Amino acid sequence: MNILWIILGGFFVFLGYLTGGIVFCLSIIGIPLGFQCFKLAIFSLFPFGSDTRPKPHYEVNETLNLLANIIWLIFGGIWIMLNHLVWGIVLCISIIGIPFGLQHFKMMKLAFTPFGREIYDIN
Repeated sequence: MNILWIILGGFFVFLGYLTGGIVFCLSIIGIPLGFQCFKLAIFSLFPFGSDTRPKPHYEVNETLNLLANIIWLIFGGIWIMLNHLVWGIVLCISIIGIPFGLQHFKMMKLAFTPFGREIYDIN
């Protein structure tokens, strides 16, 4: 399914996140946002067989993650999340597109609050 995903548009999602990460990393202030874009790029390249979960509490600073997620939403995260929402709904209209739409919904979770979350293999 990952091969079909890449052929049918997943590669363009990956390129979008990669480009966004590079643009964010051009400024020192944007580097943390750029790293989150890179995390989303990797996740968007192979979404089948992987998912996200909150990081263990001993690894995160909840206050900093909340602040970083708010900044993320202000500087584009809300538009990324809405983009995945729209594509998920459009793809779920047809039976063939349902698996791909569900992957967009999964990416929507990470696009909404990327700080304090990690990607893991389901298998």
